[in-house]
Amino acid sequence: MATSGTIPAALADAARRFPDTEAVVDGDVRLDYAELQRRVRECARLLIAEGVRDGDRVAIWSPNTHHWVVAALGALAAGATLVPINTRFTGHEALDILRRTEASALVVAGPFLGTDRLAELRKAGDAPSLRCVLRVPVEGEPDPEPGVIEWRDIETTGDDTTVDDRLAGVDPDAISDILFTSGTTGRSKGAMSTQAQSLGVAATWADIGGLTHGDRYLVINPFFHSFGYKAGILAALQRGATIVPQAAFDVDAAFRLIEFERITVLPGAPTIYQVMLDHPRRAEFDLSSLRLAVTGAATVPVVLVERMRSELDFDTVLTAYGLTEAVVATMCRADDDPETVATTCGRPVPDMELRTAAEDGTDMPPGEPGEVLLRGPNVMRGYLNDPAATAEAIDADGWLHTGDVGIVNERGYLAITDRIKDMYVSGGFNVYPAEVEQALARLDGVSESAVIGVPDDRLGEVGKAYVLRRDGALSEADVLAHCKERLANYKVPRAVEFVDDLPRNATGKVLKWVLRDQQRKETS
Repeated sequence: MATSGTIPAALADAARRFPDTEAVVDGDVRLDYAELQRRVRECARLLIAEGVRDGDRVAIWSPNTHHWVVAALGALAAGATLVPINTRFTGHEALDILRRTEASALVVAGPFLGTDRLAELRKAGDAPSLRCVLRVPVEGEPDPEPGVIEWRDIETTGDDTTVDDRLAGVDPDAISDILFTSGTTGRSKGAMSTQAQSLGVAATWADIGGLTHGDRYLVINPFFHSFGYKAGILAALQRGATIVPQAAFDVDAAFRLIEFERITVLPGAPTIYQVMLDHPRRAEFDLSSLRLAVTGAATVPVVLVERMRSELDFDTVLTAYGLTEAVVATMCRADDDPETVATTCGRPVPDMELRTAAEDGTDMPPGEPGEVLLRGPNVMRGYLNDPAATAEAIDADGWLHTGDVGIVNERGYLAITDRIKDMYVSGGFNVYPAEVEQALARLDGVSESAVIGVPDDRLGEVGKAYVLRRDGALSEADVLAHCKERLANYKVPRAVEFVDDLPRNATGKVLKWVLRDQQRKETS
Protein backbone atom coordinates (compact mmCIF):
# COMPACT_ATOMS: atom_id res chain seq x y z
CA MET A 1 0.00 0.00 0.00
CA ALA A 2 1.70 3.17 -1.18
CA THR A 3 1.52 6.14 1.13
CA SER A 4 1.04 9.78 0.19
CA GLY A 5 1.81 12.77 2.37
CA THR A 6 4.99 13.99 3.98
CA ILE A 7 7.63 12.45 6.19
CA PRO A 8 7.06 14.93 9.06
CA ALA A 9 3.34 14.08 8.91
CA ALA A 10 4.22 10.37 9.08
CA LEU A 11 6.26 11.01 12.23
CA ALA A 12 3.40 12.95 13.80
CA ASP A 13 1.05 10.09 12.95
CA ALA A 14 3.43 7.54 14.50
CA ALA A 15 3.72 9.64 17.68
CA ARG A 16 -0.07 9.76 17.90
CA ARG A 17 -0.64 6.05 17.22
CA PHE A 18 2.37 4.58 19.05
CA PRO A 19 3.44 7.16 21.67
CA ASP A 20 4.79 4.62 24.15
CA THR A 21 6.32 2.20 21.62
CA GLU A 22 10.11 2.28 21.45
CA ALA A 23 11.05 4.05 18.23
CA VAL A 24 14.86 3.95 18.48
CA VAL A 25 17.06 1.87 20.78
CA ASP A 26 20.75 2.75 20.66
CA GLY A 27 22.75 1.47 23.62
CA ASP A 28 21.50 3.26 26.73
CA VAL A 29 19.33 5.60 24.66
CA ARG A 30 15.74 4.39 24.33
CA LEU A 31 13.35 6.79 22.62
CA ASP A 32 9.65 6.08 22.30
CA TYR A 33 7.77 7.68 19.41
CA ALA A 34 6.53 10.59 21.51
CA GLU A 35 10.08 11.36 22.68
CA LEU A 36 11.45 10.93 19.16
CA GLN A 37 9.03 13.54 17.88
CA ARG A 38 10.05 15.92 20.66
CA ARG A 39 13.75 15.55 19.87
CA VAL A 40 13.13 15.95 16.15
CA ARG A 41 11.41 19.25 16.82
CA GLU A 42 14.40 20.36 18.93
CA CYS A 43 16.75 19.59 16.06
CA ALA A 44 14.51 21.42 13.59
CA ARG A 45 14.45 24.47 15.90
CA LEU A 46 18.23 24.54 15.99
CA LEU A 47 18.62 24.26 12.23
CA ILE A 48 16.11 27.04 11.62
CA ALA A 49 17.78 29.26 14.22
CA GLU A 50 21.13 28.69 12.49
CA GLY A 51 19.78 29.95 9.17
CA VAL A 52 18.52 26.84 7.39
CA ARG A 53 15.79 28.02 5.04
CA ASP A 54 12.91 26.16 3.47
CA GLY A 55 14.31 24.08 0.60
CA ASP A 56 17.94 24.26 1.78
CA ARG A 57 20.06 21.11 1.83
CA VAL A 58 21.21 19.54 5.10
CA ALA A 59 23.96 16.91 4.84
CA ILE A 60 24.60 14.10 7.31
CA TRP A 61 28.04 12.45 7.43
CA SER A 62 27.78 10.10 10.37
CA PRO A 63 27.27 6.38 11.07
CA ASN A 64 24.10 4.60 12.17
CA THR A 65 23.14 5.98 15.60
CA HIS A 66 20.01 7.52 17.08
CA HIS A 67 21.49 10.94 16.25
CA TRP A 68 21.19 10.18 12.52
CA VAL A 69 17.47 9.39 12.85
CA VAL A 70 16.80 12.58 14.83
CA ALA A 71 18.92 14.75 12.54
CA ALA A 72 17.38 13.42 9.33
CA LEU A 73 13.83 13.84 10.53
CA GLY A 74 14.77 17.19 12.07
CA ALA A 75 16.10 18.47 8.75
CA LEU A 76 12.91 17.41 7.01
CA ALA A 77 10.78 19.05 9.73
CA ALA A 78 12.72 22.27 9.07
CA GLY A 79 11.59 22.11 5.44
CA ALA A 80 15.06 21.13 4.21
CA THR A 81 16.21 18.46 1.78
CA LEU A 82 18.26 15.62 3.24
CA VAL A 83 21.69 14.81 1.76
CA PRO A 84 23.20 11.64 3.28
CA ILE A 85 26.97 11.26 2.77
CA ASN A 86 28.72 7.91 2.58
CA THR A 87 30.66 7.36 5.81
CA ARG A 88 33.50 5.77 3.83
CA PHE A 89 34.05 8.92 1.81
CA THR A 90 37.27 10.82 2.28
CA GLY A 91 37.25 14.50 3.19
CA HIS A 92 37.71 15.41 -0.47
CA GLU A 93 34.75 13.27 -1.56
CA ALA A 94 32.52 14.69 1.19
CA LEU A 95 33.56 18.23 0.27
CA ASP A 96 32.60 17.54 -3.33
CA ILE A 97 29.08 16.53 -2.20
CA LEU A 98 28.73 19.60 0.02
CA ARG A 99 29.78 21.89 -2.81
CA ARG A 100 27.60 20.23 -5.45
CA THR A 101 24.52 20.36 -3.22
CA GLU A 102 25.37 23.81 -1.79
CA ALA A 103 24.51 22.40 1.62
CA SER A 104 23.71 25.00 4.28
CA ALA A 105 24.21 22.67 7.24
CA LEU A 106 26.29 19.60 8.05
CA VAL A 107 25.67 17.02 10.76
CA VAL A 108 29.00 15.25 11.19
CA ALA A 109 30.36 12.52 13.44
CA GLY A 110 33.04 13.30 15.95
CA PRO A 111 36.05 10.96 16.00
CA PHE A 112 34.90 7.44 15.07
CA LEU A 113 36.97 4.34 14.30
CA GLY A 114 40.15 6.36 14.14
CA THR A 115 38.85 9.07 11.79
CA ASP A 116 37.99 12.67 12.59
CA ARG A 117 35.74 13.51 9.66
CA LEU A 118 35.52 17.20 10.44
CA ALA A 119 39.31 17.47 10.50
CA GLU A 120 39.51 15.58 7.21
CA LEU A 121 36.94 17.91 5.68
CA ARG A 122 38.88 21.00 6.77
CA LYS A 123 42.06 19.61 5.23
CA ALA A 124 40.23 19.09 1.95
CA GLY A 125 39.06 22.69 1.62
CA ASP A 126 36.20 25.08 2.28
CA ALA A 127 32.46 24.58 1.84
CA PRO A 128 31.35 28.23 1.55
CA SER A 129 27.60 27.59 1.72
CA LEU A 130 27.75 25.95 5.18
CA ARG A 131 26.14 28.06 7.88
CA CYS A 132 25.85 25.38 10.56
CA VAL A 133 28.01 22.45 11.65
CA LEU A 134 26.43 20.14 14.22
CA ARG A 135 28.70 17.47 15.69
CA VAL A 136 27.57 14.02 16.84
CA PRO A 137 29.40 12.44 19.83
CA VAL A 138 29.75 8.92 18.41
CA GLU A 139 32.70 7.96 20.66
CA GLY A 140 32.25 10.33 23.57
CA GLU A 141 32.09 14.11 23.77
CA PRO A 142 34.82 15.78 21.67
CA ASP A 143 36.59 18.94 22.78
CA PRO A 144 34.69 22.13 21.91
CA GLU A 145 35.69 23.95 18.72
CA PRO A 146 34.81 27.44 17.48
CA GLY A 147 31.98 27.42 14.98
CA VAL A 148 30.89 23.88 15.86
CA ILE A 149 27.63 23.20 17.70
CA GLU A 150 27.71 20.14 19.91
CA TRP A 151 24.78 17.75 19.92
CA ARG A 152 24.14 18.31 23.63
CA ASP A 153 23.27 21.95 22.90
CA ILE A 154 20.38 21.22 20.56
CA GLU A 155 17.64 21.62 23.15
CA THR A 156 18.77 25.09 24.21
CA THR A 157 18.42 26.69 20.78
CA GLY A 158 15.54 28.03 18.71
CA ASP A 159 11.89 28.98 18.78
CA ASP A 160 9.23 26.25 18.66
CA THR A 161 6.71 28.31 16.70
CA THR A 162 9.04 28.43 13.71
CA VAL A 163 8.91 24.64 13.44
CA ASP A 164 5.11 24.69 13.13
CA ASP A 165 5.38 27.25 10.35
CA ARG A 166 7.84 25.09 8.43
CA LEU A 167 5.82 21.91 8.97
CA ALA A 168 2.74 23.59 7.55
CA GLY A 169 4.62 24.33 4.34
CA VAL A 170 6.11 20.88 3.63
CA ASP A 171 4.82 19.68 0.24
CA PRO A 172 4.44 15.96 -0.66
CA ASP A 173 5.84 16.79 -4.11
CA ALA A 174 8.90 18.64 -2.76
CA ILE A 175 12.30 16.96 -3.03
CA SER A 176 12.88 15.25 0.32
CA ASP A 177 16.28 13.72 -0.26
CA ILE A 178 19.23 13.54 -2.61
CA LEU A 179 20.96 10.17 -2.40
CA PHE A 180 24.23 9.83 -4.25
CA THR A 181 24.93 6.72 -6.27
CA SER A 182 27.76 4.44 -5.17
CA GLY A 183 30.07 5.71 -7.89
CA THR A 184 31.20 2.16 -8.78
CA THR A 185 31.24 3.03 -12.51
CA GLY A 186 32.20 6.70 -12.40
CA ARG A 187 31.50 9.94 -10.54
CA SER A 188 28.56 9.61 -8.17
CA LYS A 189 25.30 11.31 -9.14
CA GLY A 190 22.62 12.72 -6.83
CA ALA A 191 19.26 10.98 -7.29
CA MET A 192 16.37 13.19 -6.19
CA SER A 193 13.12 11.83 -4.72
CA THR A 194 10.03 13.56 -3.36
CA GLN A 195 8.46 13.26 0.08
CA ALA A 196 5.61 11.12 -1.29
CA GLN A 197 7.98 8.91 -3.30
CA SER A 198 10.23 8.18 -0.35
CA LEU A 199 7.30 7.33 1.90
CA GLY A 200 5.59 5.30 -0.79
CA VAL A 201 8.52 3.05 -1.61
CA ALA A 202 9.19 2.50 2.10
CA ALA A 203 5.55 1.50 2.64
CA THR A 204 5.69 -0.89 -0.31
CA TRP A 205 8.77 -2.58 1.11
CA ALA A 206 7.12 -2.83 4.52
CA ASP A 207 3.92 -4.28 3.05
CA ILE A 208 5.65 -7.03 1.06
CA GLY A 209 7.99 -7.89 3.93
CA GLY A 210 5.15 -7.85 6.43
CA LEU A 211 6.82 -5.27 8.70
CA THR A 212 4.44 -4.44 11.52
CA HIS A 213 4.01 -2.70 14.86
CA GLY A 214 5.97 -4.65 17.44
CA ASP A 215 8.78 -5.64 15.08
CA ARG A 216 12.28 -4.87 16.30
CA TYR A 217 14.49 -3.98 13.36
CA LEU A 218 18.28 -4.26 13.53
CA VAL A 219 19.50 -1.78 10.93
CA ILE A 220 22.97 -2.77 9.77
CA ASN A 221 22.52 -1.29 6.31
CA PRO A 222 23.98 2.24 6.34
CA PHE A 223 21.48 5.04 6.89
CA PHE A 224 23.14 6.99 4.07
CA HIS A 225 21.94 4.27 1.66
CA SER A 226 18.32 3.83 0.57
CA PHE A 227 18.28 0.32 2.10
CA GLY A 228 19.02 1.75 5.55
CA TYR A 229 17.16 5.05 5.25
CA LYS A 230 14.04 4.29 3.23
CA ALA A 231 13.63 0.54 3.75
CA GLY A 232 14.88 1.11 7.29
CA ILE A 233 13.95 4.35 9.05
CA LEU A 234 10.98 5.34 6.87
CA ALA A 235 9.55 1.82 6.74
CA ALA A 236 9.77 1.42 10.52
CA LEU A 237 8.30 4.89 11.07
CA GLN A 238 5.17 4.07 9.10
CA ARG A 239 4.60 0.74 10.83
CA GLY A 240 5.52 1.63 14.41
CA ALA A 241 8.49 -0.76 14.45
CA THR A 242 11.53 -0.25 16.68
CA ILE A 243 14.79 0.79 15.03
CA VAL A 244 17.96 -0.69 16.56
CA PRO A 245 20.93 0.83 14.67
CA GLN A 246 24.40 -0.66 14.49
CA ALA A 247 27.12 1.90 13.71
CA ALA A 248 29.53 -0.65 12.22
CA PHE A 249 28.83 -4.31 11.62
CA ASP A 250 30.35 -6.58 14.22
CA VAL A 251 29.00 -10.11 14.27
CA ASP A 252 29.45 -10.66 18.03
CA ALA A 253 27.72 -7.37 18.81
CA ALA A 254 24.96 -8.23 16.35
CA PHE A 255 24.38 -11.58 18.03
CA ARG A 256 24.18 -9.88 21.43
CA LEU A 257 21.69 -7.33 20.12
CA ILE A 258 19.53 -10.01 18.52
CA GLU A 259 19.40 -11.93 21.79
CA PHE A 260 18.99 -9.01 24.21
CA GLU A 261 16.67 -6.81 22.11
CA ARG A 262 14.70 -9.75 20.67
CA ILE A 263 15.34 -8.60 17.10
CA THR A 264 12.75 -9.80 14.58
CA VAL A 265 13.83 -8.10 11.34
CA LEU A 266 17.38 -8.16 9.96
CA PRO A 267 17.93 -7.19 6.32
CA GLY A 268 21.41 -7.07 4.83
CA ALA A 269 23.81 -8.14 2.12
CA PRO A 270 24.34 -11.92 1.66
CA THR A 271 27.82 -11.55 3.17
CA ILE A 272 26.29 -10.56 6.52
CA TYR A 273 24.39 -13.83 6.81
CA GLN A 274 27.35 -15.90 5.62
CA VAL A 275 29.53 -14.36 8.34
CA MET A 276 26.84 -15.12 10.91
CA LEU A 277 26.51 -18.72 9.75
CA ASP A 278 30.27 -19.27 9.79
CA HIS A 279 30.78 -17.80 13.27
CA PRO A 280 32.13 -20.47 15.63
CA ARG A 281 30.14 -19.18 18.63
CA ARG A 282 26.79 -18.75 16.92
CA ALA A 283 25.15 -21.55 18.88
CA GLU A 284 25.86 -19.71 22.15
CA PHE A 285 23.29 -17.02 21.28
CA ASP A 286 19.50 -17.19 21.23
CA LEU A 287 18.48 -16.11 17.73
CA SER A 288 14.96 -17.53 17.90
CA SER A 289 13.29 -14.10 17.73
CA LEU A 290 14.42 -13.58 14.10
CA ARG A 291 11.52 -13.52 11.67
CA LEU A 292 12.34 -11.63 8.46
CA ALA A 293 15.46 -11.29 6.32
CA VAL A 294 15.61 -9.33 3.07
CA THR A 295 18.72 -9.52 0.94
CA GLY A 296 19.78 -9.14 -2.66
CA ALA A 297 22.69 -9.66 -5.04
CA ALA A 298 23.34 -11.12 -8.45
CA THR A 299 24.49 -14.29 -6.69
CA VAL A 300 22.66 -15.70 -3.66
CA PRO A 301 23.34 -19.42 -3.28
CA VAL A 302 20.28 -21.58 -2.70
CA VAL A 303 22.08 -23.27 0.18
CA LEU A 304 22.51 -19.86 1.87
CA VAL A 305 18.75 -19.24 1.79
CA GLU A 306 18.11 -22.71 3.16
CA ARG A 307 20.65 -22.28 5.97
CA MET A 308 19.27 -18.85 6.86
CA ARG A 309 15.90 -20.48 7.43
CA SER A 310 17.13 -23.60 9.22
CA GLU A 311 20.16 -22.32 11.17
CA LEU A 312 19.45 -18.62 11.75
CA ASP A 313 15.77 -19.21 12.57
CA PHE A 314 14.33 -16.81 9.96
CA ASP A 315 10.70 -17.61 9.16
CA THR A 316 10.85 -15.59 5.94
CA VAL A 317 13.80 -14.92 3.64
CA LEU A 318 13.22 -12.63 0.68
CA THR A 319 15.44 -11.30 -2.07
CA ALA A 320 14.85 -7.98 -3.76
CA TYR A 321 16.27 -5.77 -6.48
CA GLY A 322 16.64 -2.04 -6.35
CA LEU A 323 19.00 0.81 -7.02
CA THR A 324 19.40 4.36 -5.79
CA GLU A 325 17.35 5.69 -8.71
CA ALA A 326 14.30 3.49 -7.92
CA VAL A 327 15.00 2.09 -4.42
CA VAL A 328 12.83 -1.07 -4.62
CA ALA A 329 11.80 -2.44 -8.01
CA THR A 330 11.19 -6.15 -7.47
CA MET A 331 10.79 -8.39 -4.43
CA CYS A 332 10.13 -12.03 -3.76
CA ARG A 333 7.08 -12.89 -1.70
CA ALA A 334 6.81 -14.83 1.54
CA ASP A 335 5.41 -17.95 -0.17
CA ASP A 336 8.19 -18.23 -2.75
CA ASP A 337 10.32 -21.37 -2.51
CA PRO A 338 14.07 -21.26 -1.69
CA GLU A 339 15.06 -21.84 -5.32
CA THR A 340 13.01 -18.84 -6.46
CA VAL A 341 14.32 -16.67 -3.62
CA ALA A 342 17.93 -17.58 -4.37
CA THR A 343 17.89 -17.51 -8.17
CA THR A 344 15.64 -14.48 -8.71
CA CYS A 345 15.05 -11.14 -7.05
CA GLY A 346 11.31 -11.40 -7.27
CA ARG A 347 8.60 -9.86 -9.40
CA PRO A 348 7.78 -6.16 -9.74
CA VAL A 349 6.38 -4.38 -6.71
CA PRO A 350 2.91 -2.82 -7.15
CA ASP A 351 2.71 -0.11 -9.84
CA MET A 352 6.22 -0.85 -11.14
CA GLU A 353 6.64 -1.85 -14.80
CA LEU A 354 9.58 -4.03 -15.85
CA ARG A 355 11.09 -4.77 -19.26
CA THR A 356 14.33 -6.23 -20.51
CA ALA A 357 15.59 -4.78 -23.78
CA ALA A 358 18.26 -5.35 -26.41
CA GLU A 359 20.73 -2.63 -27.39
CA ASP A 360 18.31 -1.35 -30.05
CA GLY A 361 15.51 -1.03 -27.48
CA THR A 362 13.44 -4.02 -28.60
CA ASP A 363 11.96 -6.21 -25.88
CA MET A 364 13.71 -9.46 -25.07
CA PRO A 365 11.59 -12.61 -24.73
CA PRO A 366 11.36 -14.53 -21.44
CA GLY A 367 14.60 -16.33 -20.64
CA GLU A 368 16.83 -14.06 -22.74
CA PRO A 369 19.16 -11.46 -21.18
CA GLY A 370 18.68 -7.76 -21.78
CA GLU A 371 19.07 -4.42 -20.04
CA VAL A 372 16.62 -3.99 -17.16
CA LEU A 373 14.24 -1.06 -17.75
CA LEU A 374 11.86 0.22 -15.05
CA ARG A 375 8.94 2.62 -15.02
CA GLY A 376 6.74 3.59 -12.10
CA PRO A 377 6.20 5.87 -9.11
CA ASN A 378 9.45 4.86 -7.39
CA VAL A 379 11.68 6.18 -10.18
CA MET A 380 13.62 9.29 -9.17
CA ARG A 381 12.75 12.76 -10.39
CA GLY A 382 16.22 13.11 -11.89
CA TYR A 383 19.88 13.72 -11.07
CA LEU A 384 20.86 16.90 -9.26
CA ASN A 385 22.09 19.59 -11.67
CA ASP A 386 22.71 17.02 -14.40
CA PRO A 387 20.03 17.11 -17.11
CA ALA A 388 22.26 15.25 -19.58
CA ALA A 389 22.75 12.30 -17.22
CA THR A 390 19.04 12.38 -16.37
CA ALA A 391 18.07 12.21 -20.05
CA GLU A 392 20.51 9.35 -20.58
CA ALA A 393 19.05 7.42 -17.63
CA ILE A 394 15.32 8.12 -18.16
CA ASP A 395 14.08 8.06 -21.76
CA ALA A 396 11.26 10.07 -23.27
CA ASP A 397 8.72 7.38 -22.37
CA GLY A 398 9.72 7.41 -18.70
CA TRP A 399 11.75 4.18 -18.69
CA LEU A 400 14.75 4.11 -16.35
CA HIS A 401 17.72 2.42 -18.02
CA THR A 402 19.42 0.70 -15.11
CA GLY A 403 22.64 -0.54 -16.72
CA ASP A 404 21.91 -3.97 -15.22
CA VAL A 405 21.55 -7.10 -17.33
CA GLY A 406 18.65 -9.34 -16.36
CA ILE A 407 16.43 -12.20 -17.41
CA VAL A 408 12.68 -12.29 -16.79
CA ASN A 409 11.18 -15.78 -16.66
CA GLU A 410 7.72 -16.90 -17.75
CA ARG A 411 6.36 -16.13 -14.26
CA GLY A 412 7.54 -12.52 -14.44
CA TYR A 413 10.39 -13.01 -11.95
CA LEU A 414 13.63 -11.12 -12.58
CA ALA A 415 17.14 -12.51 -12.26
CA ILE A 416 20.01 -10.02 -12.43
CA THR A 417 22.89 -11.53 -14.35
CA ASP A 418 25.30 -8.61 -14.19
CA ARG A 419 26.11 -5.00 -14.77
CA ILE A 420 26.45 -4.28 -18.48
CA LYS A 421 29.99 -3.05 -17.76
CA ASP A 422 30.88 -6.30 -15.95
CA MET A 423 30.05 -8.57 -18.89
CA TYR A 424 33.06 -9.60 -20.96
CA VAL A 425 33.46 -11.31 -24.34
CA SER A 426 35.57 -14.46 -24.56
CA GLY A 427 36.20 -15.87 -28.03
CA GLY A 428 33.14 -14.06 -29.36
CA PHE A 429 30.81 -15.30 -26.59
CA ASN A 430 29.25 -13.09 -23.91
CA VAL A 431 30.18 -14.17 -20.39
CA TYR A 432 28.14 -12.96 -17.42
CA PRO A 433 30.34 -13.22 -14.30
CA ALA A 434 27.36 -13.74 -11.99
CA GLU A 435 26.63 -17.06 -13.71
CA VAL A 436 30.17 -18.24 -12.99
CA GLU A 437 29.92 -16.97 -9.40
CA GLN A 438 26.67 -18.88 -8.96
CA ALA A 439 28.45 -22.07 -10.04
CA LEU A 440 31.34 -21.38 -7.67
CA ALA A 441 28.91 -20.87 -4.79
CA ARG A 442 28.03 -24.56 -5.08
CA LEU A 443 31.62 -25.67 -4.44
CA ASP A 444 32.32 -26.73 -0.87
CA GLY A 445 34.93 -24.48 0.66
CA VAL A 446 34.03 -21.37 -1.33
CA SER A 447 32.70 -18.61 0.89
CA GLU A 448 32.35 -16.02 -1.89
CA SER A 449 33.81 -15.23 -5.29
CA ALA A 450 34.12 -12.40 -7.80
CA VAL A 451 34.86 -12.98 -11.47
CA ILE A 452 36.20 -10.40 -13.92
CA GLY A 453 37.35 -10.45 -17.53
CA VAL A 454 41.07 -10.01 -18.14
CA PRO A 455 42.87 -9.44 -21.49
CA ASP A 456 43.92 -12.48 -23.50
CA ASP A 457 45.89 -12.40 -26.76
CA ARG A 458 43.93 -15.26 -28.37
CA LEU A 459 40.39 -14.94 -26.99
CA GLY A 460 40.21 -11.20 -26.33
CA GLU A 461 39.22 -11.72 -22.70
CA VAL A 462 39.11 -14.65 -20.31
CA GLY A 463 37.79 -15.01 -16.79
CA LYS A 464 39.72 -14.63 -13.57
CA ALA A 465 38.11 -15.70 -10.31
CA TYR A 466 38.92 -14.13 -6.96
CA VAL A 467 37.89 -16.63 -4.28
CA LEU A 468 37.37 -16.37 -0.53
CA ARG A 469 37.94 -19.81 1.01
CA ARG A 470 36.34 -21.37 4.03
CA ASP A 471 38.59 -24.41 3.68
CA GLY A 472 42.28 -23.66 3.21
CA ALA A 473 42.81 -26.97 1.42
CA LEU A 474 40.83 -25.86 -1.63
CA SER A 475 43.14 -25.53 -4.64
CA GLU A 476 43.02 -23.75 -7.99
CA ALA A 477 42.70 -27.14 -9.67
CA ASP A 478 39.64 -27.91 -7.52
CA VAL A 479 37.98 -24.65 -8.56
CA LEU A 480 38.68 -25.10 -12.27
CA ALA A 481 37.58 -28.74 -12.26
CA HIS A 482 34.30 -27.75 -10.59
CA CYS A 483 33.66 -25.04 -13.20
CA LYS A 484 34.47 -27.36 -16.11
CA GLU A 485 31.83 -29.80 -14.88
CA ARG A 486 29.13 -27.13 -14.77
CA LEU A 487 29.93 -24.48 -17.34
CA ALA A 488 30.60 -24.21 -21.06
CA ASN A 489 34.32 -23.98 -21.79
CA TYR A 490 34.27 -20.28 -22.70
CA LYS A 491 32.76 -19.48 -19.27
CA VAL A 492 35.40 -21.37 -17.26
CA PRO A 493 37.91 -19.00 -15.59
CA ARG A 494 41.48 -19.36 -16.78
CA ALA A 495 42.96 -18.18 -13.48
CA VAL A 496 42.05 -18.33 -9.79
CA GLU A 497 43.41 -16.11 -7.04
CA PHE A 498 42.60 -16.87 -3.41
CA VAL A 499 42.15 -13.70 -1.36
CA ASP A 500 41.44 -12.82 2.26
CA ASP A 501 38.90 -10.13 1.36
CA LEU A 502 37.17 -8.49 -1.57
CA PRO A 503 36.90 -4.73 -2.13
CA ARG A 504 33.40 -3.52 -1.31
CA ASN A 505 31.31 -0.42 -1.06
CA ALA A 506 29.48 0.40 2.17
CA THR A 507 26.50 -1.82 1.32
CA GLY A 508 28.67 -4.88 0.75
CA LYS A 509 28.63 -4.79 -3.07
CA VAL A 510 31.91 -6.05 -4.54
CA LEU A 511 33.74 -3.31 -6.44
CA LYS A 512 34.88 -5.14 -9.55
CA TRP A 513 36.44 -2.04 -11.03
CA VAL A 514 38.95 -2.18 -8.16
CA LEU A 515 39.80 -5.77 -9.09
CA ARG A 516 40.14 -4.82 -12.77
CA ASP A 517 42.35 -1.87 -11.89
CA GLN A 518 44.47 -4.07 -9.62
CA GLN A 519 44.82 -6.63 -12.41
CA ARG A 520 45.91 -3.97 -14.92
CA LYS A 521 48.60 -2.71 -12.54
CA GLU A 522 49.89 -6.24 -11.96
CA THR A 523 50.23 -6.97 -15.67
CA SER A 524 51.49 -3.57 -16.87
